[in-house]
Amino acid sequence: MNTLKFSLIIVAILLCNACGLKPIASEYTFVKTDVEDVDINQLGDGHVLIYNGANMLHTVDNTARLNVWIDNIPLGQIRPSEYAILNFKPKSYQFKLLHIDFVNMKSEHTVEINNQTKVIMIKPTVTSNKLEITNELPSKFEKFKYAEKR
Repeated sequence: MNTLKFSLIIVAILLCNACGLKPIASEYTFVKTDVEDVDINQLGDGHVLIYNGANMLHTVDNTARLNVWIDNIPLGQIRPSEYAILNFKPKSYQFKLLHIDFVNMKSEHTVEINNQTKVIMIKPTVTSNKLEITNELPSKFEKFKYAEKR
């Protein structure tokens, strides 16, 4: 009986911890736009759209929020189906991504941004995080919203 109670307490703590990712304050200037204004042909030459492409597995259990740092400067939190547009200079950048599942899932990615870089997809995975330069808007992009500075 005590083992069952202990197991239930541990599971409850882990579930509460899974939704405990606090947003970080952004030190970046976002390029404000509306979804209707985003055109893939206007991206590139330093204008890069970053979106959270979390799938249903992470959105259901509320583990899809990602805190993002670029070169150790906080970008902020990008929630599922949110995006931000930033201006970059062509060079190599170090992205750090964090989401909380049962434990902190942290990953670092080196990204070479050049004049052809348009779209970067970030998302949590079961064991870490993924970052990929796709240069394509996600499907159903009209359902995405602009990430607010938190």
